[in-house]
Amino acid sequence: MATVSPSWACTLQLPRDPRSPGIGRATLRIVLDAHDLAPLVPTAELLAAELLTNAHLHTSGPYALRLRAVEGRRVRVGVWDSDPTVPKGFDDPGLMPPDMAESGRGLHLVRACADAWGAYRLCGDRGGKLLWAECQRDDLE
Repeated sequence: MATVSPSWACTLQLPRDPRSPGIGRATLRIVLDAHDLAPLVPTAELLAAELLTNAHLHTSGPYALRLRAVEGRRVRVGVWDSDPTVPKGFDDPGLMPPDMAESGRGLHLVRACADAWGAYRLCGDRGGKLLWAECQRDDLE
């Protein structure tokens, strides 16, 4: 008999500190393991690493990691930061960095490894944007 897992979400506020992306990845591993989603850790951790590092390198304030169950078999990895600008490599799938560029491929990697991805510009007191990517477990019925 199939069981339905309850929906869950986790948000981790991270300070502007070079250790924050690593703390976010460690938290992701613990949360996914606690929800019996350990098989998703390698892909979800890669998604989180790219999104968190991007937030750390290209914004000037704090950022947050948000993990959320989606339909029981999927997890959404989101990263909020205070800059409302969606990176060009994320909002334009056809845009690629020059062959010899030393950076700029991380968001293309996110798009290639994620089952779904997107971005939201946010308004209100905090503003900014949320970049997200989803991965799913295929071994569950």
